[in-house]
Amino acid sequence: MMNGSTGQRSGKPRGRVRAASAALCLLAGALTATAAGAAPAAALTPPVSITADDLTTWQTNGIVWSMAATDGVVYAGGTFSTIRPPDAAAGTGEQPAVNFAAFDAGTGAPIGCDLSFTLASGTATVRALTLSPDGDTLYAGGQFGSVNGVGVSNIAAIDTATCTPRQDFKISVTATVRALAVTADTVYLGGDFNNVGGQTRNKFAAVTTGADLLPWTANTDEVARAVEVTPDGQNVLLGGDFFTVNGTASHALAVVDATTGALTKSYPGFIPNASTVKDLTTDATGFYTANEGTGGGVFDGRIAVDLDDFQQRWRDTCLGATQSVLVHSGVLYSGSHAHDCSSMGAFPDQPRKHLLAQSVDDPKLLPWFPDTNDGLGEPVGPRVMAQTDSAGRHYLWVGGEFTKVNGAGQQGLTRFADGPDTGAPWVPNVSLSTVAPGRIDVNWQTSFDTDDGELTYRIYKDGATTPIHTTTGYSVFWDRPQLRWTDTAVAPGESHSYRITASDGINTSAKSPSQSATVSATAGAYPARVLGDGASLYWRYDEGVSSFASDTGPGLDNGFLRNGPAYRQTPAAVAGDSTAIGFDGSADYAYSNERRPAPARFSVETWIKTTTTRGGKIIGFGNRVMQNSSSYDRHVYMRNDGRLVFGVYSGGARTVTSLGAYNDGNWHHVVATQGTGGMALYVDGQLRASNWLYTGNESSPGYWRVGGDNLGSWPSRPTSNFFAGQLDETAVYPTALSASQVSAHYALRTG
Repeated sequence: MMNGSTGQRSGKPRGRVRAASAALCLLAGALTATAAGAAPAAALTPPVSITADDLTTWQTNGIVWSMAATDGVVYAGGTFSTIRPPDAAAGTGEQPAVNFAAFDAGTGAPIGCDLSFTLASGTATVRALTLSPDGDTLYAGGQFGSVNGVGVSNIAAIDTATCTPRQDFKISVTATVRALAVTADTVYLGGDFNNVGGQTRNKFAAVTTGADLLPWTANTDEVARAVEVTPDGQNVLLGGDFFTVNGTASHALAVVDATTGALTKSYPGFIPNASTVKDLTTDATGFYTANEGTGGGVFDGRIAVDLDDFQQRWRDTCLGATQSVLVHSGVLYSGSHAHDCSSMGAFPDQPRKHLLAQSVDDPKLLPWFPDTNDGLGEPVGPRVMAQTDSAGRHYLWVGGEFTKVNGAGQQGLTRFADGPDTGAPWVPNVSLSTVAPGRIDVNWQTSFDTDDGELTYRIYKDGATTPIHTTTGYSVFWDRPQLRWTDTAVAPGESHSYRITASDGINTSAKSPSQSATVSATAGAYPARVLGDGASLYWRYDEGVSSFASDTGPGLDNGFLRNGPAYRQTPAAVAGDSTAIGFDGSADYAYSNERRPAPARFSVETWIKTTTTRGGKIIGFGNRVMQNSSSYDRHVYMRNDGRLVFGVYSGGARTVTSLGAYNDGNWHHVVATQGTGGMALYVDGQLRASNWLYTGNESSPGYWRVGGDNLGSWPSRPTSNFFAGQLDETAVYPTALSASQVSAHYALRTG
């Protein structure tokens, strides 16, 4: 599948199509706040140069499988029958477009190049488009028998000046053409076929630009899906499902000689057998693969390969099949349905993300996150990309199965450009803390911007229009670390309010809702003891309506509150505390921002209040954040009868269980520890169950979760995975608290 990424010629538009076109073209890791006066963030974090703001674009009523672009014109092919204006609902304002349409890159509107790709029997489709180096000819491949009534056999050449099929380019291809690449004199094609021009050609073939079959031979045993010529014209890159090329083992990827088809570089075992190459693209120094797999042990990500020796430069290991790749200004843009990039230090398994960016030198994900939905067909979202310049701007077009872009209705096609950046960051979530005397800690959850990682934050005090403090912080959607600034220009008894904005350097969010606090004259006894005993995470749940559980401790590991739990519940568990939080027992929970190594020694502490008879997980450690975990232990859960279970996984489920029930509607203090002395479960300051034998636990990294997560296969599993009730003062420690420490915490409940 070619993406047209090399079609970026400059020069004057030619012919009717280009004349029409011209007429239409009139932020990882926890951070603390830096000093005031920090340099402001700049829009579009380098090397990203394309905004995530989608532009108005005409739509299709089906799937776009292929695109090619040059000189401000974008050609789209696929399986569709009409196009319609932006924002138009299906069936509204539609124009006929039988599997093909052409658009002005700068306006997103059709330009009047009308071609109809049809088939006498069955469903016609255009699966590949590419342009000749001079832009004079558009080559189309797929499954079709005629173009505007002119008989062809799954491949056609279109004169771009007149938008008509070339009568002098005809050759028989016996099955679907899925990929095309072209030089000044040769057209390379790949697909399902085994015969071209009456001669055997298994999956790949080459013909002249006059449609004469060439002796070039690169036979493979399975379907071809991608073909690309190296920039020097000496070699051809092959991608697909195959396991052999000209009888030599090379799965899914191969490099062959551009003149003969002989193997230049084979890749046996390079890509897992359950995976394939769906797309290929190049730049001056490398080529890049889009990979898709099915089943266990697959490879779904992208690979960068150096052109000088055809050896791997890097590969990412995100799960969620990649369909298309394209390079612009040192950035590899990709269309996929990535859902788990935790293996490379990015987001854990969660709902799919469909558009990503990486440096051509480094697989780390860059802060560029426009999104589509899955859409029609399989469904997988984006299928193809193309790019071109128009009127001094650069445009990135995306086609596929999607029916939404950035949350709004948009089918089949969308586009992005190199500016202006018009999207503002999210409004920051803010929480104030007064646990220490004579100061107010202003805590906030860093914001998210779809095309900027480094954001500038400005703090406004007591309604002032000039910020009292400015700082920057880096964040991406899965890692929004908490920042903190401490105001010491305050006195005990005074009340002060604070608001914060986030800016990408061009666009600024609205100010956060005003938050007020009164300066304390003395330290709170309970939180002082929790912090003094070394809590590495400490959520007090005193926020208002937001998704933010502020970490009062030094670790700044803020929590994300999911699905709208009940905020500001009173009375709180501890005297002097403001409020607790309520979970509904069906979907509400909190998870920590920071992905942590699995702790060998730990304590978890929280207060609970419930009358549930369905049980549920109270606190635990799991490997997922947006769905139930597949690896989970170090948890405390309630059985249906109200008894508490503390469990770890060490060669099996190891648990200790309280004798008493604690679903009586009163506040109870719960602490579970594991250390060299084994497991211990304390309730209301007293040891209720223990086992000195079990000192090991699961080794998988993960996130702390409160209020719900998976409990599959655990002893006395309750009816619900989620806890219905109130929680307060949740803390996690990197050590096993002693019995005296636990009892001291409980004793301070009255302040």
